[in-house]
Amino acid sequence: MARILITSALPYINGIKHLGNLVGSQLPADLYARYMRARGHEVMFICATDEHGTPAELAAAKAKKPVAEYCAEMHEVQADLAAGFRLSFDHFGRSSSPENHKLTQHMAGRLKAAGLISEVDEKQVYSIADGRFLPDRYIEGTCPNCGYERARGDQCENCTKQLDPTDLINPRSAISGSNDLEVRETKHLFLRQKAMRDQLRDWIKSKKDWPILTTSIALKWLDDGDGLQDRGITRDLDWGIPVKDGQADWPGMEGKVFYVWFDAPIEYIAATAEWAHANGLGDEAWERWWRTDKGAEDVRYIEFMGKDNVPFHTLSFPATLMGSGEPWKLVDYIKSFNYLNYDGGQFSTSQGRGVFMDQALSILPPDFWRWWLLSHAPESSDSEFTWENFQASVNKDLADVLGNLVSRVTKFCRSKFGEAVPEGGTLGPREEKLVADLTERLRAYEGFMEAMEVRKSSAELRALWVLGNEYLQEAAPWSTFKTDPELAAAQVRLALNLIRLYAVVSQPFIPDAAQAMMAALNCTDWSWPEDVGAALSMLPAGHAFTTPEVLFAKITDEAREDWQTRFAGIRT
Repeated sequence: MARILITSALPYINGIKHLGNLVGSQLPADLYARYMRARGHEVMFICATDEHGTPAELAAAKAKKPVAEYCAEMHEVQADLAAGFRLSFDHFGRSSSPENHKLTQHMAGRLKAAGLISEVDEKQVYSIADGRFLPDRYIEGTCPNCGYERARGDQCENCTKQLDPTDLINPRSAISGSNDLEVRETKHLFLRQKAMRDQLRDWIKSKKDWPILTTSIALKWLDDGDGLQDRGITRDLDWGIPVKDGQADWPGMEGKVFYVWFDAPIEYIAATAEWAHANGLGDEAWERWWRTDKGAEDVRYIEFMGKDNVPFHTLSFPATLMGSGEPWKLVDYIKSFNYLNYDGGQFSTSQGRGVFMDQALSILPPDFWRWWLLSHAPESSDSEFTWENFQASVNKDLADVLGNLVSRVTKFCRSKFGEAVPEGGTLGPREEKLVADLTERLRAYEGFMEAMEVRKSSAELRALWVLGNEYLQEAAPWSTFKTDPELAAAQVRLALNLIRLYAVVSQPFIPDAAQAMMAALNCTDWSWPEDVGAALSMLPAGHAFTTPEVLFAKITDEAREDWQTRFAGIRT
């Protein structure tokens, strides 16, 4: 039994996330966590809301609520939506937690002691109209590198070049749109990432199995232009973790908070501490996942994220952990994703474009979305959601292939043999071939799941379903019943067991449907089918079952057209 630590990128607190956010980190992480649990491994799956920074303050102001109250409410909203999509977190924490305050301040103290924090007097943009210093991402302007007109002060989303606000051409406040900006002196703390460049490069290059997308982004940030730069880790804001040297005050840093990108990844560790404390466990319960001197040396740590988060998880967060001089567990594998686009354009939280998590659950069950998103995950390149493709995929894969098999088998058995697994004769070469084919496909499915090849895994799962349908077409128990009822009974008995096998192996993708299949079969044995032949005889003759309701109702053209119109505009 392996011990597997899984984290997915923290969703930001300022609003409900869209389906592109979901498939870029949380959903594939859940798929992997569910699969690894199903194979008997010990899993710790951690996520949290990312609650600090100017966006939280602005969203709270727009909602006319204190920022702490707003964040608490939105955390509950996001936790409920995660549960609605059946995301199986062991803990869904908050970056504003006392545990993260303490740990972030501790990390800063350790980095200072190691000589990896510098105090820098810098010029920063101040907005006269807004009466405040503007954080990097709340200054917009034209990118000096590629000419993109909506580049932010920390990075251009178009060309990904790291920027300083003063690099922008025609800068303006992203809050008010005002150009009435001036540069003022302020002091901030910087993480001396340049001092760790060689150590980080050696570590990244040692990860031979990382996806090309992950490694290429990391090395680009290390070596392009002037290479890896020291990074500011404090901001002039009210909301956030106060700057301290461990638990002591940090002279000259009064009224400042740590930059959200410094404290957010640390929340992975802090959220695990939150899990321990919420369950009445001591620190040793979370330390065994995170400290190599406390048992984490045998943990395999996997991170899931969109490609825009890769630089901070391959450079800044590892620099923090390495630089602390303490035995923290470093990530073993980073599974990064490209972007999911929406119906000819882009999903956009700021513009309200696309389908958001609450809207998705209001029109269809979670399994419909889980299946389409995972089977079209943007792994090797960007992918695109279209309503036509969604309708076709759900109707064909879920309704016609899997749902149809379950319905045909259970209804036929009920009509000819009653609602119990029938007695029957012996099976022959056709069934032996089915077992061999299922075994081959199942081993391929397991390999792709272990390798986190999401789309290939979904293709193999569908192929498993297809094998069952092809067997039923060839065996045709409804025809066999007319001349050899005992053989038909044996075929149906095998098919009922095949439904159980499908429920077990499909559960990581479509947990609700899997549960419905198992409930109909009156079965609670979720053991993995290591031996397919044995698995296909698990439900004995006489075992009672019920005929389930339709597993997957087909999406009609009328419904698709309605949704396509409804979600074409701006979310209000």
